[in-house]
Amino acid sequence: MPFIQFIRQSPNDMLEQLQIILSEAIAEISKATSLEDLDNLRVSYLGKKGRLTLAAGRMKDLSKEERPNAGKKLNETRSKITQSLEEKINHFQQIEDKKERQSLDPTLPGNPIASIGRHPISQMLDQAIKALRRMGFSLASGPEIETEWHCFDALNTPQDHPARNESDTFYFDDGKLLRTHTSTIQIRTMENTSPPVRIIAPGAAYRRDEIDATHLSQFNQLEGLYVDKDVSLADLKGTLEYLLQNIFGKETPVRFRPHFFPFTEPSFEIDILLDVEGKKSKWIEIAGCGMVDPDVFNEICKARNDDSYSPKKVSGFAFGLGLERLAMIKWGISDIRLLIENDLRFLGQF
Repeated sequence: MPFIQFIRQSPNDMLEQLQIILSEAIAEISKATSLEDLDNLRVSYLGKKGRLTLAAGRMKDLSKEERPNAGKKLNETRSKITQSLEEKINHFQQIEDKKERQSLDPTLPGNPIASIGRHPISQMLDQAIKALRRMGFSLASGPEIETEWHCFDALNTPQDHPARNESDTFYFDDGKLLRTHTSTIQIRTMENTSPPVRIIAPGAAYRRDEIDATHLSQFNQLEGLYVDKDVSLADLKGTLEYLLQNIFGKETPVRFRPHFFPFTEPSFEIDILLDVEGKKSKWIEIAGCGMVDPDVFNEICKARNDDSYSPKKVSGFAFGLGLERLAMIKWGISDIRLLIENDLRFLGQF
């Protein structure tokens, strides 16, 4: 390849030499037969000791008035050589891509995909929803960022209740909060829908719990609400027995223990009797429930400015279950953190 020397050249000489470099570069690039040839040409023309780089070093021999035109021509030459190289590289790559496509046999079987079942929380939620829908319940949803009224006041929660403390609940500067249960969906449904109401409210809830083997700061709940004329404790008992036996087996014993919740009266905790391998069967607490407190209905009537939910006209029951707890009991999961770690070794078991 010829080497161009510049000794006290005039601007016209430099422009001519740049044109020669460009013409020769374009010609050699067009004749290249491989990507390796193109890389060698790139180094030969644009590298640190390339022809164009050496030509640029001679700019200092020109006067200040002559340098702008020469510099412009130099940049144009570099851009055109670079563009020509890129076009030729793309040409070779297209040829390679075409060869690969022609060699591909679409009738060959694909690579096997590891089979992983559905997440246990998703399985538990689907199973519960299907069972409750068979009893006429419909799905409802609501915002995760809530007002204190929807989360506490409307649910008859006293001002000094521990759940209202900042140590237990995530508050925002404007007074709103992350809902601590999905009971807020029940309140919003009654605000906007006249009875009868029969809903299930699944979703995320948030509490300021330290994360350990049995607690998460974000967890999943499934709550239910049934309001109509003459809804009784027998309706509540039958609904939850059917739901839990659908999840844990038809022969699973279910018992109701008196308890206290501010939004239901009477209130109960629900236990199921489970067999533990190598040990005596034991009762395990699994959910909370009760008949809707009349004070909750009265609060809804105030918000609606009517008497649709007057305790004299309607009654109802509500219940709530933690989906993580259900999954842990059903599949014998010892650490709740396994449900959020996305470990394929764990998830592959489902």
